[in-house]
Amino acid sequence: MQKALSRRDFLKLSGLGFAALALSPLNLRFDDPFESQQGRVTTRMVWAYAEPSLAARKTLILPRDAVVSISNTAASADDDSPQRVWYELGKDGYVSSENIQPVRTTLSAPYRGEIPKEGLLAEVCVPYSDAFVEPNFESQVGYRVYYETTHWIQTASQDSSGQIWYQILEDKYRKNYYVRAEHLRVMTAEELAPLSPDLPSSEKKIRVLLERQWVIAYEAGKPIFSVPVSTGARLRSGTYTTPSGKFITSYKRPSRHMAAGEIGANGFDLPGVPWVQYITKSGISFHGTFWHNNFGATMSHGCINMTSAAAKWLYRWSSPSVPRDKEFVYGYVGTQVEIA
Repeated sequence: MQKALSRRDFLKLSGLGFAALALSPLNLRFDDPFESQQGRVTTRMVWAYAEPSLAARKTLILPRDAVVSISNTAASADDDSPQRVWYELGKDGYVSSENIQPVRTTLSAPYRGEIPKEGLLAEVCVPYSDAFVEPNFESQVGYRVYYETTHWIQTASQDSSGQIWYQILEDKYRKNYYVRAEHLRVMTAEELAPLSPDLPSSEKKIRVLLERQWVIAYEAGKPIFSVPVSTGARLRSGTYTTPSGKFITSYKRPSRHMAAGEIGANGFDLPGVPWVQYITKSGISFHGTFWHNNFGATMSHGCINMTSAAAKWLYRWSSPSVPRDKEFVYGYVGTQVEIA
């Protein structure tokens, strides 16, 4: 007999929308989309509540970079809440999703091939990892790198304890740091290959809808990709706007250390920002985002913030294509962008 879906199972499948279903004539089997699903706190601290409501009893305080297990999603019980999606933390209650980055812990086997002089692009495959000045745990920590950020591996080495380290390039100041090899996954040529490469660039177009905080990609006038984003916001240090008008994605790079201003006054220092597509000379770009999860609301210094997965798709789909062994491609051609 077929296995019936419980209400909880239905919520799980509809909550994330990416469950893998395997059907047979005799039964219905599905993989739990929340198996091994975690969340990382992206801000100074957040509270968990007994119910998905800011009016509910507080159950737990979570500091920055705390990693929790997400067991389900829920809709906010507050009708006027700007953030409708909450994450269930098992018996620990619920936490609003805007400051929780969905992450997983998937250790990677060290790369056994030869690392070319151009380096290898890799992404962080754990919630976060510390990047040390030297390849040992007694060394000073230079940066903390986060899930799905991208970095260029320069070399690999092994310390006296047998720990394998990757030397990674910090590309803004051209410094090197060392990260545990199992915390970085080398990206394959297949997953970096262009999408719809045979379609003329003139048939591709990206629209940014500022009022709706949404991005839509079109092929030959038909929408094929659509995601919520976060554009320029009013912050403590001033009001930042995403410019309207027509642009092209003429300057692309798979990884960029973005830094500006004072951290305590809405400045930022963000190594490994993934899948960057610049559209203005002042630095406005599409890129992946790991420091918030509040897409659909204005949050940025003018850039178009997207989830890393969405940014990667758009980066692969747009032109110009960036070869696997190149840090960037810059030119006067690119995909059309319309912001209004």
